[in-house]
Amino acid sequence: MKTKVVCFVLLSFAGVLSQAQARYATTLRVASIYVTPDTSSAKLGDVDRGREIILLETSREWLKVEANLTEERTVTGWITEKGVVQPSTPNGDRILFGEAVDSEDQASRRHGRYGAAQDAMRLYHQVYDLFPTSPVAGEALYRSADIRWQLDKVDVMSRPSAKERDPYLREGMDEEGMKLVMKKFPGTKWADLAVFHLIDNKLCGDWQGTSKCPEKESEIYEKYAMEHSQSPAVAEALYDAAYRQAALIEIYKTEDQAKKSEAAKAKAISLGQKVTTQFPESDWGARAQRLLYMIDQNIPAYGNSQE
Repeated sequence: MKTKVVCFVLLSFAGVLSQAQARYATTLRVASIYVTPDTSSAKLGDVDRGREIILLETSREWLKVEANLTEERTVTGWITEKGVVQPSTPNGDRILFGEAVDSEDQASRRHGRYGAAQDAMRLYHQVYDLFPTSPVAGEALYRSADIRWQLDKVDVMSRPSAKERDPYLREGMDEEGMKLVMKKFPGTKWADLAVFHLIDNKLCGDWQGTSKCPEKESEIYEKYAMEHSQSPAVAEALYDAAYRQAALIEIYKTEDQAKKSEAAKAKAISLGQKVTTQFPESDWGARAQRLLYMIDQNIPAYGNSQE
């Protein structure tokens, strides 16, 4: 009995050791996977760009791998080593980052490669996974999270619940990726940008002409600008706060709150001037200048602006 226990412990330890010594890699091209190291053997499928693979064995220019073909399907087989990037690859972080940038560019084109956005998302994440101390690891992890966020947002906003006033009445975007950026790269601009994204899940779907939503949202954006003063998103946050205050000018009038309307006007002007002064050459500076003009001309920023 004692011998069996010892054998079991040794086997368990061997399994843990095997996992610890596993060599992870990815591919920057679509790689066909075969049953044997021979292109004439049965093909098991294709490994897409940025999919995680585990290197098990080598045979000349072939690699035996365990590969994720999809989120649900993992297969073991052989691929050629061409295009496989692993932690030992010279400049591997830059190579993967470059492929991710190219895939992201493909995704932005009208007739770009199908699935390029998902490719970019995986490739950026692999930069972080395989090269966590790389100078571009933080940016790569953020870009991966950003792409996932944008894809989720399209889906979330296409549902009927997107028009609900209160944000808790709809399913928001998955926050896991952004929170990982905040955890792994605190105090960086990538963490600041991740925090800014999370605001999306706190916004109302439709204000429905009431003051509750723009009041709350203006406070959220102004607080963000104050607490993340070095963030690249400060100008946008200040503009978003100014716009909501400008919208409240007319909304308060419909609620017979003249004093609040005047206060909102003063606040909108103050926030708008802050954007034009601090970020005069930015797009947000130009938009703030336009907003200030509309306020001066008594053109409603929210609702029907026609006379």
